[in-house]
Amino acid sequence: MITTNQVNAIAAEIEALGVDETTDYETHPCVSPSGPAAGRSNSLQANLSVLRQQYPSIHFTYCMDDDLPNNTPVIEHKEFNLYLVDGREHCLCLTNDYDVATGIVVAEVIAD
Repeated sequence: MITTNQVNAIAAEIEALGVDETTDYETHPCVSPSGPAAGRSNSLQANLSVLRQQYPSIHFTYCMDDDLPNNTPVIEHKEFNLYLVDGREHCLCLTNDYDVATGIVVAEVIAD
């Protein structure tokens, strides 16, 4: 279970720490280190590490917001959206139910 207060505090923390296009995607398992993100800084990974330390019971995942089409975030921000993850079953799925949420997806928004 994740509370709305936790999600709001996490959103405020992410806003303060920053999410930007200098994020290191190399550690993301779906992106090749030799791809377009190679050589970028590790700012968001460090920020997620801070959040993981502050909220050890919550699993954090990062992706680009356009990787989650047709889903409604629980928090919308100009630079990122937050989605809840239900991890109770063997397959993870997005949810808007705070009572069953076990994780948060931080989805970076890049202006077109």
